[in-house]
Amino acid sequence: MEIRTGIGTDVHQLRYGVPMHIAGLYFPDEKVGLAGHSDGDVACHAICDALLSATGLGDVGAVFGTSDPQWAGAAGVALLGHVVELVTAEGWAIQNAAVQIVGQRPRMAARRSEAESMLTRIVGAPVSVSATTTDHLGFTGRGEGVAAIASALVTRQV
Repeated sequence: MEIRTGIGTDVHQLRYGVPMHIAGLYFPDEKVGLAGHSDGDVACHAICDALLSATGLGDVGAVFGTSDPQWAGAAGVALLGHVVELVTAEGWAIQNAAVQIVGQRPRMAARRSEAESMLTRIVGAPVSVSATTTDHLGFTGRGEGVAAIASALVTRQV
């Protein structure tokens, strides 16, 4: 059996008037959201990159280039679902993924289990979600953006 791990990161700038979507969830009380070609869902994008990294299938930029209008405004969960299809079509089985969201907002604690359920359903394997702040240091601490770091474990019969 072939076993591989992958890592992924994503960062998006916060912008007023943009809906906040992270980990497949909408945060209606947030006045700012994540700017991007898609909905800016850093958690979904980081998991996509971790899965693509683990399987050697490229990265988010290669699969969903900003020049491709098909993915303009797309939900992060749609991108993640597409990556899961690509990964499994190559014979990989996703064993698990983990993602950590780094930023001052939105507050994830109250919705962590909801995010885990949403992402687990899309990935088809356990996904754990955690969040942290940077104690007001750097761009995430100043509230200029949100980052996410993810890892994934995949296997394939050889």
